Amino acid sequence: MPKSRLVYSTDTGRIAPPRDPGPAPPGPPADGIVRLFRERAGRGGKVVTVVGGLPEPGGVLETRAAALKKLCGAGGTVKDGAVEIQGDHREQIARYLRAAGLRVKLAGG
Repeated sequence: MPKSRLVYSTDTGRIAPPRDPGPAPPGPPADGIVRLFRERAGRGGKVVTVVGGLPEPGGVLETRAAALKKLCGAGGTVKDGAVEIQGDHREQIARYLRAAGLRVKLAGG
């Protein structure tokens, strides 16, 4: 058997060590600026507003997301440390976050 190795055995279970998934994808820059952008890819043509770079940790981020959803009157979620709000609400969210004392940039088209 050329270049074969045992991966699993019913006698001892898993033999091969788990594979390393590789380096993590780069996240948003940690420069203290909240970036707002529209995204349409992978959503069947529907537009969402993505709020990235918020300085809050997990639990507080969920509370901020709930406040933004209520402000916009739209649904949304928290994914990978970013808040996604259904629809194009960049200007409204930017005014809200600036009033909260955060530095905001409108990114993308």
